[in-house]
Amino acid sequence: MTKSGSVSLSDFRHNLTIMKFILGTKERMTQYFDAEGRVFPATIVNAGPVTVTKVLSGDNDGYTAVQVGFGSQKEQRTNKAQKGEWQGLETFKIVKEFRLEGGADLKRGDVITVESFKEGDTIVVSGTSKGKGFQGVVKRHGFHGGRRSHGQKHSEREPGSIGAGGIQRVLKGMRMAGRMGGDRISVKNLNILAIDSVNNQLLIKGAIPGRRGSLVEIRG
Repeated sequence: MTKSGSVSLSDFRHNLTIMKFILGTKERMTQYFDAEGRVFPATIVNAGPVTVTKVLSGDNDGYTAVQVGFGSQKEQRTNKAQKGEWQGLETFKIVKEFRLEGGADLKRGDVITVESFKEGDTIVVSGTSKGKGFQGVVKRHGFHGGRRSHGQKHSEREPGSIGAGGIQRVLKGMRMAGRMGGDRISVKNLNILAIDSVNNQLLIKGAIPGRRGSLVEIRG
């Protein structure tokens, strides 16, 4: 990774306009030291390259977007519709769309790499969080549990009362035990610390959702 100077912490104005986008896989976390010796927690992402497979317009499709393919796939694992859609291109493992508010200055067959980003860019990273199975209220919602006092033998991690007097039902939205994780999570205001164009890697400040090898969407 190439070292950079101080990281820009400019405010990110979240709207529908997407100027930069790419797909990647999460690798691992590490530490990053800048030129001034400050250390930052960082995540390494193998980003791209992605190929533009289709450009959607408001006149023909009702909305403006760019469809991109990521990762290679064996041709025998694709159906006839995909082979026809990707004629002249390679076969892809993953296909995603990125909606754009304005017109897209891209055409079918264009390749997007990490070089479309620059150090200090503020980005949004979306991915699927780790699945943790069925969990109780202490882990799932951060409940404190019962008091560790006399008469509290086995209720240290119980949810406590879940009803209200006279209503005779459990209110909607009551936080209870249940399946945890496996949700789509978007983390805003992350910054790119360094770019490795040789190995197609981005070094992103902070943590991003998902396990190692999981797909992430990077938008700027």
